[in-house]
Amino acid sequence: MRIVGSILILSGAFWGWWVQRREERVRRRVRLEILSALERMAEEIRLARTPMPRLLETVASDCSEGGRSFFSAVSAAISRGERPEGAWRSFAERLPLEEGERRALQEVGQAFGGDEERLCRGLNLAAAALRRQAEAAEKCRMDEEKRRAALWGCAGAMTVILLI
Repeated sequence: MRIVGSILILSGAFWGWWVQRREERVRRRVRLEILSALERMAEEIRLARTPMPRLLETVASDCSEGGRSFFSAVSAAISRGERPEGAWRSFAERLPLEEGERRALQEVGQAFGGDEERLCRGLNLAAAALRRQAEAAEKCRMDEEKRRAALWGCAGAMTVILLI
């Protein structure tokens, strides 16, 4: 009975570590996709003057699940007649990013009411904020993964020891 309980507890600790690692991977992938899309949007607006709904759909087609759902939802909201600023800000709030990154993306929504230069500047500022966060996260990623594994492993082992 104790052995089965120990195996279950250690399995739970492993599962917790795996879920947390998967969530971090999703956050990292969404951050990089949005960063790439923002840079592409700024270039498309500046050079090709592509209309916003079509640009958002084009950018969405190049992203995987997280980025695609964000850009498609904003495009659909604009097509339904919602104001671009409000749609962008409300959907940016739902992204699986850190608070500072979501705030930087929401500020892009304020630039939708302005001219081409203001929108490009907003997109570039948000891209710079995401790039800084991506670089900082990448620097400490290995240490964080080791720390999380140690935490989950020690917590599982400590629980087994306490229960035996």
